[in-house]
Amino acid sequence: MQADFEVELGSGDETLELPWTAPEGGPRYYDLKRQPELLLQVEESQRVRELAEFLVAANLPDGLFETAKCDAWFTEEMNADDEIFGATGKFGSYIDLLFSDASARFSFAEHEDLVRRLVALLKRVPEIPAAAEFLIRRCYYHEESRIRDGFYITFYLFGYGDDELQARQRWAIALKLTENAVRQLSATR
Repeated sequence: MQADFEVELGSGDETLELPWTAPEGGPRYYDLKRQPELLLQVEESQRVRELAEFLVAANLPDGLFETAKCDAWFTEEMNADDEIFGATGKFGSYIDLLFSDASARFSFAEHEDLVRRLVALLKRVPEIPAAAEFLIRRCYYHEESRIRDGFYITFYLFGYGDDELQARQRWAIALKLTENAVRQLSATR
């Protein structure tokens, strides 16, 4: 599995506000760590069982993380980076991950150390046609009467195949391998 990380803290890069709400009654943030029953409200978890399983694991009470947003999709739009997999399609997802430890949310060094360790673990898994990327981004945490600048991680994952079923199966394997890496890192903290 290919694995890498990047830092995206420029003025034009994506950011997150927490909590968040989409306009006009659309999707919104659910605190799955403290209220796991709200997983039923996350539309993506209803569509993609494997994503729901990852969200449960990522939001465990004693785990390192909690989640803020996610999505999953299939596409046949491929770019130059995808060519090495020799596939015609990819099943992809993103999951926004936050440190559960409030002080770690504001430490760039902790985010960088964690994604380096995740990437190192994932580079040791069996070779499969999948790619993981972890992006360290800025998050604006709304805390009572103030907003604090911190960080979060967007985890992108793609499984490649010649049809949606094959791509999704490979993505699901890669997602389970990533879940295991997250569990391993959580156990060492």
